[in-house]
Amino acid sequence: MDPLEILKDNKTLFIGIGNVLKSDDGVGVYISNNIKTRKKISSLNVEVSIENYIGKINKLNSDLLVLLDCMDFQQPPGYWDLIPVAGLTGHTTNTHNISLDKISELFDAPTYILGIQPQNIHFGEHLSPEVKIAANNIIERINQLH
Repeated sequence: MDPLEILKDNKTLFIGIGNVLKSDDGVGVYISNNIKTRKKISSLNVEVSIENYIGKINKLNSDLLVLLDCMDFQQPPGYWDLIPVAGLTGHTTNTHNISLDKISELFDAPTYILGIQPQNIHFGEHLSPEVKIAANNIIERINQLH
């Protein structure tokens, strides 16, 4: 089954998370910047301070929230998966001030994370080739929803 199937027919807010100055850590922001806003699809960039956007996110009254972020799955660079935030056990994320599973408890809508395996999270403004290919594939698939 296509992991993005759960997004069909739901008003979905994609939330871009990450530090754009740490190479692949900025992949969530890159994806969010390239999602085409439509009736049931919107996006918001929060970079490394998602805790500052809790009120705004809840006011948007989305059916589903999808946090876009790099995540260490112990898989090859560019590997990605969409999982409920409750399933984060055993996975690590990077530059947030607060853990995503804790902060998701403050959201009104069911929350998922679309995590992408990074190759490089050192200082730099560019995504690695493998991560950029995966990100562009994800963007294309999201832009074809609804």
